[in-house]
Amino acid sequence: MKQEMSLAAALVGVQTGRKLPKEVVEEALKEAMQKAYRKQINIQDAYVRVEIVNGNIEIYHERIVVEEVYDDELEISLEDAKKINPNAKLDDMIGEKVDFKGFDRAAVVLAKNVMKQKIREAEKQLVYEEYCDKIDEMVLGTIETVEEKFIIVNIGKTLAMMKRSQAMPNEVYKEGQNILVIISEVNKETKGAQVLVSRATPVLVRRLFEKEVPEIFNGIIEIKAIARDPGERCKIAVYSHNENIDPIGACIGPRGARVQAIINELHGEKIDIFEWSDNITNLISNALSPSEGIAVIPNDHVKDGLIVVVPDNQLSLAIGKRGKNARLAVKLTNRKIDIKSESEMKELGIDYMSIAKEMQKEYEEKKAKEKAYKQKQKIEELMNVEQEALSLDEVDFTYDEPEIIDESDSHEEDTLFAVEQEKKINEMEEAARIAKEMRKEKSTAVNREYTSKFEEFASVSNKVEIVEPIKKKVEEKEEEIIIKKPKFEQLQPIYSEEELAEIEEYDEEEENSWDEDIDYEQYDEYYD
Repeated sequence: MKQEMSLAAALVGVQTGRKLPKEVVEEALKEAMQKAYRKQINIQDAYVRVEIVNGNIEIYHERIVVEEVYDDELEISLEDAKKINPNAKLDDMIGEKVDFKGFDRAAVVLAKNVMKQKIREAEKQLVYEEYCDKIDEMVLGTIETVEEKFIIVNIGKTLAMMKRSQAMPNEVYKEGQNILVIISEVNKETKGAQVLVSRATPVLVRRLFEKEVPEIFNGIIEIKAIARDPGERCKIAVYSHNENIDPIGACIGPRGARVQAIINELHGEKIDIFEWSDNITNLISNALSPSEGIAVIPNDHVKDGLIVVVPDNQLSLAIGKRGKNARLAVKLTNRKIDIKSESEMKELGIDYMSIAKEMQKEYEEKKAKEKAYKQKQKIEELMNVEQEALSLDEVDFTYDEPEIIDESDSHEEDTLFAVEQEKKINEMEEAARIAKEMRKEKSTAVNREYTSKFEEFASVSNKVEIVEPIKKKVEEKEEEIIIKKPKFEQLQPIYSEEELAEIEEYDEEEENSWDEDIDYEQYDEYYD
C-alpha cells in the first residue's frame, strides 16, 4: 500500500511540477517500463503491456497462442494458454504478470532516462503549441540570467533566450528586471532555447504604437513601413484611412504624450513620424526628413535605383551621421537611393527638374486612370445587379389594375443615382483634401521671429503712449452718448388747453393743502 501511495504521489508531483496532463505522464511511464523490461530480458521485440491502476504498476509479458511453438519468448501453445486462461483461443494474446522489483541497475537507469526524455518532449510540445501562434507578439518578461552573449528571460510558461544582437545597445540589463520583448522565433526541435525573443526588431515599435494609439489599434491609421536603427533612430510612415484624422498628430498625441511614452520605453531612441504617400517622390522626400528634397529621378545605372537631388547646404543633413538617415530611408522605401547636390547635377548636365515633372505627370495620369477604372467597375456592378421581383402568381392579394414597371427605366435611374452619389463622395473627398492642404499651409506659414528684451520694452512703452489718445476718444464717445440721452427725454405728451387748466388747478390745491393728521411740530427740532 505504501508503494502504491508513493507511486501515485510521484505521478502527481510530476504532473504539477511540470504542468503536464495526467495522460502524458502515464504514457511516458508506460513506455519507460516497457523498454526497461525488454532490457531486462534482453529481447527487444518482446510483447509487453503495462497498466497503471490506482497508482499501481502492472507489467504483463504477452505471447501469441499458436499450435506449434518456435520461440518461447514470443509464442505459447494452446494447452499452456488454457492453463492461464481457460477461454484462450488460437491467435489470442496471453499475458503473464511480471514482478518489476527484480530489475537490474541497467534496466532501472534506462527507465529513468526514457521517462526524462518523454517528459522533456512533452514539455517542448506544450511550449510550441502555446507560443507558435504568438510570433511577432509583445509579451512582458522577467530577466533571469544575464550572460555575455545572451540573456535568459522568463516569459511565463518557459524561459526564452535573447541574443546580444537582438538586444538594444543603449540598455543595461539586470536580473529581476521586467522588460517588454517580441517573440521572434519558436522552435519545435532544438537542443537549446525553444523560444527566441528580441527588442531590436521594428515589430516592437509597431506593437508599442498599437498599445499607445487607439486609432492604430482600431485600424483607422495604418503603419505602412518602419525602419529602425535600435537605440539610435526610428522612422515610421503612417497613413490615415479617414481624411478628417491627422495620422501624425494622432501618433504624437496631446502635448506629445503618446510618442513620449514610447520613447521612454525605448530609453531615448529618437522617432521620426511622417505621412505615407503612393507618390515615390513625396515618400522619399518625407523619408529623408529633416532635409528637403528638390527632385527625385530614376537612376538608369542601378536597378530600382533613384537619384535624390537636395540643396548644397543640406547634403550632409540628408545623408545623416555615419549615413544613418540615408540608410533608414533605403530600408523604409526598399529602393536604392543615391543622394546628390544641385551643383553635382549641374556639373553632370542633367536636367533633373524636367525629368521630375514628367514623373509627376505620369503619376497623376496613372492615378486618374485608376480612379476612372474603379468608377467604371462600380457602375458595372450596379448595372449587373438583378432586381428580385415577386411574380403575381406567388403573391396572395387582390388588386384592381396591375402596374407595369419598365425595368430599363429603373436600371437607368439606379445608374444615374449611383453616378450622382459617386460625384458627391468625390466632391466631399476633394473638399477634405483641400482643407487638409490649407491647414498644412497655415502651419508652415507661421514665422517665429526673435525679439530682444529691449524691443519688448520699447513696444510696451509705445503701447502706453497710445493708451492716452484711445482713452480720450472713448471719453468723447461717452459724452456724445450722454448728450444724446436728453433727446429721448424731450418727448412729452400733448395736452389740450382744458386739460392744462385742470392740471394747474390741481397743482395749486396741492401746494395750499394742509394735512391735519400730521404733527408738524415733531420735526421742528430736526430743522432747527
